[in-house]
Amino acid sequence: MNAKNFFTQDQKLAITKAITQSELQTSGEIRVHIDSNCEVNVLDSATVIFRKLKMHKTELRNGVLFYLAVTDKKFAILGDKGINEKVPENFWDNIKELMLDYFKKQQFTEGLCKGIEMAGEKLKTHFPLQSNDTNELTNEISIGN
Repeated sequence: MNAKNFFTQDQKLAITKAITQSELQTSGEIRVHIDSNCEVNVLDSATVIFRKLKMHKTELRNGVLFYLAVTDKKFAILGDKGINEKVPENFWDNIKELMLDYFKKQQFTEGLCKGIEMAGEKLKTHFPLQSNDTNELTNEISIGN
């Protein structure tokens, strides 16, 4: 199993659709990155990818990254400074737990889409869509090693 073929085309489409739908209600930006392996701490890897994808460059610092390392069965959710200042301390952990319930049943697409939806709801609360909003980052899935 590797990052390139972990999701089918239909599953990738469902994930990008979940991102697009969530971003229709917020100025926040959501990205998904998939690696095959993560040989270090998963949050460290997610942080590197967060910067590589320039997610820290959004105007309101309200980007959220869903990072998955599929072979190593690791994942992380990383929010930028703007959103992290607004959400409760355990917010990302709650989303991770819900996603993990899906992942344990091999329902990776469903779990990821549900996590994206939950992040989008919170982004909408704190960063509602503005009339002059532009999509600062692509909604396409980023695929690494």
